[in-house]
Amino acid sequence: MPPCNHEAISSFRDAMPARDFAVVYDNHIWQIYGFFAYRLRSRADAEDLTQQTFERALRSWGRYDASKASVATWLLVIARNLLVDHFRADRTSRTQPLDGLEVEGEHLEASPDRPDLGLDPDLERALATLGDREREIVALRFGGDLSGPEIAEAMGLSLANVQQILSRSLRRMRAELDAREPVRPPADRPPQRLPRR
Repeated sequence: MPPCNHEAISSFRDAMPARDFAVVYDNHIWQIYGFFAYRLRSRADAEDLTQQTFERALRSWGRYDASKASVATWLLVIARNLLVDHFRADRTSRTQPLDGLEVEGEHLEASPDRPDLGLDPDLERALATLGDREREIVALRFGGDLSGPEIAEAMGLSLANVQQILSRSLRRMRAELDAREPVRPPADRPPQRLPRR
C-alpha cells in the first residue's frame, strides 16, 4: 500500500467547503434570479432559467476553475448563455403557424402584456427604453450584483466601456423615471390652490 499523503488530504478537505455546491446555490440563487428578473418579463421564465442555470452548473461543477473566474461570474456566464438560447427559442416560437390554436370552440386568451416579476412598473418601463446590451449590463450590475470588472470579463468588454454604457443607461432610465413622476411642490412650501370662482 502506498504511503498516505496527509498534506494533500488535508488540503482537499479544507477546499471542500469552499467548493460545496449547496453553499454556492444558497449564496447565488437570488443573484442569478435577479439577473433574469431584469432581462425577462415573466416570473415563470426567470424561475425556469434560474433552475436551468444551477442544473447546468451542477453538471459542470467538477470543471469549475477558480483561477479563471469567480463563482458568481461563472454562474452568470452560464445564465447569459441560457438567456441567449431562450431568446432564440422564443423567436422561433413566434414564427410558428397559428393553425390549430382553437380547440373545440375554446379560444386561447392572450397573456397579459404586463411583467410579473415584482419589479416596479416604472422601473420595468425605464428598463424597456434600453437596448439589449445596455439592459444586460444593468441586469448584471444590479440584478446579478457583479462589479464593473466582472461584467467586463463576462461580456468581453473593456472596463471603461462597461462603465460608460452603465452610466449612459442609468441616465436614460433616470430621464424616463423623471418624465413619469408628477411635479410636486417643494416640501417646505405648501401646494398652491387655485382661487374659486
